[in-house]
Amino acid sequence: MVPHVKAFFDPATCTISYIVFDAPNGSCAIIDPVLDYEPKSSRTSTHSANKLIEFIHQQQLSVEWILETHPHADHLSSLDYLKNQSGGKTAIGHRIPVVQQTFKEIFNFDEDFIPDGHQFDHLLTDNELFQVGKLTAKAISLSGHTPADMAYQFDNVIFVGDTLFMPDLGTARADFPGGNAHQLFRSIQKLLTFSPETKLLMCHDYPPANRSAAWESTVAQQRAHNIHVHDGISEDEFVIMRNKRDATLEMPTLLLPSLQVNIRAGKLPPAEQNGIAYFKIPINWI
Repeated sequence: MVPHVKAFFDPATCTISYIVFDAPNGSCAIIDPVLDYEPKSSRTSTHSANKLIEFIHQQQLSVEWILETHPHADHLSSLDYLKNQSGGKTAIGHRIPVVQQTFKEIFNFDEDFIPDGHQFDHLLTDNELFQVGKLTAKAISLSGHTPADMAYQFDNVIFVGDTLFMPDLGTARADFPGGNAHQLFRSIQKLLTFSPETKLLMCHDYPPANRSAAWESTVAQQRAHNIHVHDGISEDEFVIMRNKRDATLEMPTLLLPSLQVNIRAGKLPPAEQNGIAYFKIPINWI
């Protein structure tokens, strides 16, 4: 069954969130939702998430899943807010405990934070099938950007997370803790073995001056035009390029607050005795 897809672009973080559904008045999944965050004041808001809820109400949809393609480092997730507002099971790739353990050590979280993935309702494994109403979806492991990256396939549409960008922008970085450029290349090749007409939907787009934001390409377009992994690029060539490029990139602006929320399935850090929640900022770590 061909899915219906509605995309929502957040210009503040260049993130694309999606609602995929079987039919109006049917069932849906939410993918990669954004929690708005103002770093100067350290205030959160739910403007972006409320746009998703408004569309869900307009289409009279029942939320069955709220999916993350990976623990994002460039935006905070509204996973928990949406679950409380609209229901649905939260899910992420089954290797999220690897990322949780890494950042538990970096942020020196206390023993109350258990890095076993229980913060999410379900941990999806590679090739696992699940239902969204009349739609059958498949989880596809794409480790490399992080160990926990997962794509979601609905018929001829695959939501690829950060693994690929639009062809003129290339591919995700692989220098975050647990990232691996070799594995990223192999994950991308897994995607590029799908039929040429398969639609690939991005999680981010950072449009150059000569075009507006875009988030849909095909396997054929990626194989022909992706500036990092078009046909003919070897794994060794890609890894050399990726490592050299990553060494020039700054850390994402929201990396430190976002990981503290996203490995908690969209929950803020627990409030302290004064009722205020705090982010921890490691000094001279990066």
